[in-house]
Amino acid sequence: MASVSLPRKLWEHPDPESTAMGRFKRALQQEMGCKVDSYHDMYLYSTQNRSAFWDFCWKYFQIIHEGSYTQVVDESTRMDGVPEWFSGIKLNFAENLLFSRSVGDTTGKEDEKIAVTEVREGDVKNVVHLTWGQLRQKTGALLQAMKTGGVVRGDRIAVCSANSIDTLLVLLASTALGAIFSSSSTDMGVKGVLDRLLQIKPRWLFMDDFTVYNGKTVDLRDKMNDIAQGMSSISAFQGIISQPRFASPADVSNIPKSLTLSEFLSKARENDRLEFVRVGFRDPFLIVYSSGTTGQPKCIVHSVGGVLLNAHKEGGLHTENGRDTVALQYTTTGWIMYLAAMQTLLFGSRVVLYDGSPFVPDVTALLTLAAQEKVTHLGISPRWMHELQRAKIRPREMFDLSSLRVVTSTGMVLRDALFEWFYDEGFPSHTRLNNISGGTDIAGCFGIGNPLVPVYVGGCAGCSLGISVEVYDSTIEGGAGVQGVSIEEGVPGELVAPSAFPNMPTMFWGDEGGQKYHDAYFGRFDNVWTHGDFVSIHPITKQLMFHGRADGVLNPSGVRFGSAEIYRVIEGLFSPEIADSICVGQRRPTDTDERVMLFLLMKPGASYTLDLVNRVKKAIRSELSARHVPMFIFETPEIPVSEPIGWGDGTDDDQTTVNLKKVELPVKQIVSGKRIRPSGTLLNPGSLEYYYRFAEVEKLRESKL
Repeated sequence: MASVSLPRKLWEHPDPESTAMGRFKRALQQEMGCKVDSYHDMYLYSTQNRSAFWDFCWKYFQIIHEGSYTQVVDESTRMDGVPEWFSGIKLNFAENLLFSRSVGDTTGKEDEKIAVTEVREGDVKNVVHLTWGQLRQKTGALLQAMKTGGVVRGDRIAVCSANSIDTLLVLLASTALGAIFSSSSTDMGVKGVLDRLLQIKPRWLFMDDFTVYNGKTVDLRDKMNDIAQGMSSISAFQGIISQPRFASPADVSNIPKSLTLSEFLSKARENDRLEFVRVGFRDPFLIVYSSGTTGQPKCIVHSVGGVLLNAHKEGGLHTENGRDTVALQYTTTGWIMYLAAMQTLLFGSRVVLYDGSPFVPDVTALLTLAAQEKVTHLGISPRWMHELQRAKIRPREMFDLSSLRVVTSTGMVLRDALFEWFYDEGFPSHTRLNNISGGTDIAGCFGIGNPLVPVYVGGCAGCSLGISVEVYDSTIEGGAGVQGVSIEEGVPGELVAPSAFPNMPTMFWGDEGGQKYHDAYFGRFDNVWTHGDFVSIHPITKQLMFHGRADGVLNPSGVRFGSAEIYRVIEGLFSPEIADSICVGQRRPTDTDERVMLFLLMKPGASYTLDLVNRVKKAIRSELSARHVPMFIFETPEIPVSEPIGWGDGTDDDQTTVNLKKVELPVKQIVSGKRIRPSGTLLNPGSLEYYYRFAEVEKLRESKL
């Protein structure tokens, strides 16, 4: 391995021992008698002494519960057997969010403190606040209506709605009753929504009647009607509750099995009494969905205990949420970051819900809101930062961001140049850039930041406590019974977790026998969770460096690199001309080697020319190497994207790529000669048709086609 240099240091905490993570480290040392001088020491302890570490966490975080346990986890159970944690414990998700020990204060006036703020696109001055007392009262009212509507423990309750107070109330009320919550965003098409709902068979669907995005109001009642028709064969399905997005509810009388929210609430037998059904630590409370690009999405089931325990660890320690936190996470309800945002209520924090485009009335919309509401924790994406940089916006010079302590970035690889822009030009020097990566599958993070270590250029600051991460040789084909091989730090490979952790999903809904679950995570290496990311660990700083999805790993002539390396060059040097790009490998059954194909989506008014192709190749050769240069570069009219990142415009035919998740695997399969069936999670499945012609690339030439 070549010599490794220390990346540029951008930030470090002036007094790390004063932080929640610092206090936790001292308590761990005192209680367990272990020597953990550094964060990395503590991380190694947490993964090498799993039962002792998670037992300490359980007692330290004081989660509201009943019952007791005799063992944390059976260490002899195979990881692919999905071992049970904290058997004997019963608890409730909503109860912990609404009555966490962090919520209360010594004055007895916690009910008057603001818990939630809702803000809509283009109207940041007109905010709606709910105090803790109001949040509990409204949750109780909806809960009682749900009980009247037949909701019992284990029922599924779904939403297709905006990031709003109404949606939060559905999450709290349904999980309070022991029901299982599932969410989709309003920009998802009818097929995508039904692909989810027909699998989980919910009792009720709560759906917005209108949505607004990018200044455009969209009536959702036609979509509502189509969903109602599509659910007609599901006997458990009782109907759709129409949630008003404006002062006057829309007329839904012509939609089968539908009620307005006010009609539904009026049927409650009791007014607004709160009650909580405590369920087992392992019991389900949430179903989320894979961003699969072929076939139906996998219905990933998360346990109430696993998610709550991990949320305390990540939110309280790694992200430093507390009673003085004001958290704004830009997300839709269709992304796992929606759950992450709502979980900040665990710490008595105020949550700011934003519904709409982050660029209306202009690119500074979220910055205006962050300054106005004195946001302390802002969650965004690399693409959002890229748009600020491209517009030459310097937030710290234009806004009062003195309250801003942490900016969390996720959704795609954060390129090195944006790390440096963040501190050199963008945000206040005291703000910690918390680059994270994990996702829907684990309702948490593998890579994450923490205040005990500096922020260096590149990757995530380190790994998440208690979750063992290794890097395996990705050249091994894998398969049933195949043992993986760890590789040295600094060498890119496959991200794996070799040991079980509490926030593993418990199952896939409807996956009788668990074969789909096993194939998804344990099919490549025996008894080891394979996550699908191409990563490396920095030998000095222990940063977890992400190079792209493992599916997107390119391997021409045995040289392996991530597609993200190509994207960094395109975004960094060609953003005035190129709107987006997608880079895949082609290897057909008759090919002896893989060839790299790069497709460019041009900006309006910009031209795809031979000169551009040559400049792109020259830049890739200069910035990376000659071996990184794609063999083929073509123009494309459209990039296939999926919904989970959640930056759509509220329509079924959204083609924007502001921060949608571009999907490489179906394009890779198509150009390699396969015929596929697109998943309902794709926002623009028709875009794939264009790529079939490239399976016979020899008949084409680099042209506009």
